[in-house]
Amino acid sequence: MHPPQLSSPTRLTKLTRHIRSVAPADAVTAGFLAVLIGITSSVAIVITAAQAAGATGAQITSWMFALGIGMGVTCAGLSLRYRAPVVTAWSTPGAALLATGLHGVSMAEAVGAFLLSAVLVIVSGATGWFERVMDRIPVPLASALLAGVLVQFGTGLFTKMQQDVAVVFPMFAVYLACKRWLPRYAVIGALAAGAAVSAVRGEWRLHGLHVALAEPVFVRPEFSWQVLVGVGLPLFVVTMASQNLPGVAVLRGAGYRTPVSPLLTWTGIVNAVLAPFGCFGLNLAAITAAICTGPEAHRDPRRRYLASVWAGLFYVTVGLFGGVVGWLLTAMPAALVMGIAGLGLLGTIGSSLRAAVADERMREPAVVTFLATASGMTLAGIGSTFWGLLAGVLAMFVLGGRRRRGRTAAPQGGEGAEEPVKEPEAAPR
Repeated sequence: MHPPQLSSPTRLTKLTRHIRSVAPADAVTAGFLAVLIGITSSVAIVITAAQAAGATGAQITSWMFALGIGMGVTCAGLSLRYRAPVVTAWSTPGAALLATGLHGVSMAEAVGAFLLSAVLVIVSGATGWFERVMDRIPVPLASALLAGVLVQFGTGLFTKMQQDVAVVFPMFAVYLACKRWLPRYAVIGALAAGAAVSAVRGEWRLHGLHVALAEPVFVRPEFSWQVLVGVGLPLFVVTMASQNLPGVAVLRGAGYRTPVSPLLTWTGIVNAVLAPFGCFGLNLAAITAAICTGPEAHRDPRRRYLASVWAGLFYVTVGLFGGVVGWLLTAMPAALVMGIAGLGLLGTIGSSLRAAVADERMREPAVVTFLATASGMTLAGIGSTFWGLLAGVLAMFVLGGRRRRGRTAAPQGGEGAEEPVKEPEAAPR
């Protein structure tokens, strides 16, 4: 006898459940927002950096292709491998450095500098020295560092509201209403409201669209010791101090004990492979990673890696349609981008501040880290994330703050996300 055939409704139900398991609405939304915010906030800097090296229009599109594919492959691949929300990004401080440092440098020499930086990242991952340093940073300082990085987006929400209240206030109102009655759709609801209002007001810059797949342009690298020392080494230092350091802090602050060394090694390898096509720097993301590691990405921390997998898929789309996506993202009103960035990060900012000040022994060093990072100070070409952490560590040692001995314990059923083990409260004096 043949086994009974499943009815169409049963098959449809199973298919629906499968789709919901691999593409939950909150994870897809978080992944989309991570890509949206990551690209729109700095794509102009990347284009400026390419133009500084004399890039043609085809080469600029190739840069977008290489960066999109590189971020997409590393986001999706590493997240699936470690079942943790590993989000990668291009080095925005690195792009700013290139925008000023590549004047008078040929594209071939620039590619040589990209390769040197990528190889140094690979060495950092293979030797494990960077992970050993990061594992010694207490959770309160890492959380304060993250809060300091993100606070500009929280305040930017209300700054933009003052400048363009007609767009940002409806987004804020819809966000609060959805948070009360439809919390899973709060951010996407705010995005829809902002897009609708800004479209009605005619604030979208919809002109100059050219639909075509991006074509990679190979540039044979040339090595000039002046460019390697003047561009390649600073690019590596800035990427590690201003990008990978807070990127690891985001994962650690969210409770994920994912091994750092393989993440660095693989981002360096992919960077090196794609460097001749314009991939100047891949690193662990901080701001966009915070979107995928927070509760808005998924209720279950063990399932939040799906948000970064979807971010990877969206990044691949950006790479394949570099010109089209670049046009679309630059067409969006600035108020819409800043508003959705601030709303999408409110929960992460709150949880980071709570974790930063929870331990009374580490409270003051954490506050020092937060304020120094939020200040935006830059010394010796290195951003405030490095100096904020350095100031916090200095305050910790001087003030006698002790690092918590409790490490992390894996949650039941997952290998990626982990929650801090709480120490017993001190006895009253």
